[in-house]
Amino acid sequence: MVQSSISSVVAAQRSFFSSGKTRDIHFRRQQLEILKRAILKNEEVLVSALQADLRKPSLEVCAAEVCLSVREANYAAKHLRSWAKATRVPTPLMYFPASSHVYREPLGLVLIIGPWNFPFQLMVIPLVGAIAAGDCAILKPSEISSHTSSALARIVRDNFDPSYIAVLEGGATEAQSLLSERFDHIFFTGGTTVGGMVMEAAARHLTPVTLELGGKSPCIVERGVPVQPTARRIAWGKFINAGQSCVAPDYLLVQREIKEPLLEQLKKSIREFYGEDPSKSPDYARIINEKHFRRLSSLLEEGSIVIGGDRNLEDRYIAPTIIDQVQLNSRVMQEEIFGPILPVIEYENLAEAISIVNGRPKPLALYLFSTDGRNQQRILKETSSGGVCINDTTVHFATNFLPFGGVGPSGIGSYHGKASFDTLTHQKSALRREFFLDIRTRYPPYQGKVNLIRRFMQLG
Repeated sequence: MVQSSISSVVAAQRSFFSSGKTRDIHFRRQQLEILKRAILKNEEVLVSALQADLRKPSLEVCAAEVCLSVREANYAAKHLRSWAKATRVPTPLMYFPASSHVYREPLGLVLIIGPWNFPFQLMVIPLVGAIAAGDCAILKPSEISSHTSSALARIVRDNFDPSYIAVLEGGATEAQSLLSERFDHIFFTGGTTVGGMVMEAAARHLTPVTLELGGKSPCIVERGVPVQPTARRIAWGKFINAGQSCVAPDYLLVQREIKEPLLEQLKKSIREFYGEDPSKSPDYARIINEKHFRRLSSLLEEGSIVIGGDRNLEDRYIAPTIIDQVQLNSRVMQEEIFGPILPVIEYENLAEAISIVNGRPKPLALYLFSTDGRNQQRILKETSSGGVCINDTTVHFATNFLPFGGVGPSGIGSYHGKASFDTLTHQKSALRREFFLDIRTRYPPYQGKVNLIRRFMQLG
């Protein structure tokens, strides 16, 4: 799409927003209902698109793409009126008689740029926040997951006025053209490198950003945990979507005493999930494209493969793989894996594990398997990550009640549930005074008033 066409879409949305239509709560709830119905109506279309892009199993499409999106829309519609209500807050005595309120108002025009790994829900959940907040939105899906991009574009085109919500497809050229326009907020999900480019482009217009990035999310396993459910939960969280998830456990930090039994149980869990030959399993996804296949294949050159390692370029298949005897300076420990490869590092005590985690950039997620409440608290207090999940993996992402986001290089800002509404809403402060009392203490001349002002301001 040429720059003039993109500029015309932006201009049309600014005009629509200026009409004030999106400020109406009833309108917003109506649009959330339209979105929900459109998703459910097109579920089979989305299953086909996601299978074409990623060979994603239909259950994963249902649970992680469709159901999460619909649930988010339902939750926002249910709570929207209370979220949008003005809130009265206290007013300092020195300004009496007065009242203070916080008003929630839409930001305006939001640009949502999404990734290819969960290419539907990672576009739609931010869109739910924009609709709930009363914003207009332009969506730029990833061209890499082209089938899902086309399906999303058609769903939006068939159900929404493009001057309110529009999908603009294309590659890097279209993304750069969009980023040259002025928006009121940019919401980006993807890699750290591109996230930096988005932030740089936004800075030219002083546009606030939400960046949902990634990083190497550690999974710490202490001795004393029940091995079977621990292994199942790790294998499930790691190998969903063939490991192509920003919250997948990226590496395993396992206490030495439990390492061998855990690895044995992980192997059993993989076979239980996907059979002796996962390439024939209907429940195992594929790598998105040849570029990522070759990158992941190169990570298999170090360490000792415990299970997996098989790959087929033509099928974009890499088996669920666990690698032992990995060094902290190995290449597989230097970059986010974003694939079905789980390196294993052993540690002696929790202080050592914490040191390893804290010696790396702050991750998007941190997982701890432990039955020791004191050690759980140590992890919460002594490490920093976007989120923490104790005795499970990835499920903290899937709740409306927890804000989801990164910290430092793993992201800026958060969303899900009310956090989405808050992120895409301006909180406008307003103080209103009455005229019937006008104490002259604050007015010049100031001589002899310092102590009185200090008492008014409660400084002692």
